[in-house]
Amino acid sequence: VGAPAAAAVYFVNLKNGDVVTSPLLVQFGLRGVGVAPAGIEKENTGHHHLLVDVAEVDVNYPLPTTDNFRHFGGGQTEARIELKPGTHTLQLLLADHNHIPHHPVVMSERITITVK
Repeated sequence: VGAPAAAAVYFVNLKNGDVVTSPLLVQFGLRGVGVAPAGIEKENTGHHHLLVDVAEVDVNYPLPTTDNFRHFGGGQTEARIELKPGTHTLQLLLADHNHIPHHPVVMSERITITVK
């Protein structure tokens, strides 16, 4: 499924280098494309996935459901998550109704945060 070239996903309330406490609120920003729950096929929409400590992802297949690949198939635009103390990377990835990333890929920059 395609996405408009101008589509972008980003963190609203977090930035690279932030020091936070757990649980933390993560707000998902999106522009140029809409949100639809998993299982709902609608052009120019998708749902959010939060990648926690993921270095690489194969964008040609459905995303797995693990502690590292967190799905928000209900169409959520924010989530309160628990993370262990230490340094973590976070990245947002938009995927279609079947959890397959769009092409072109709609992915945020990968940020590093520290949980106290």
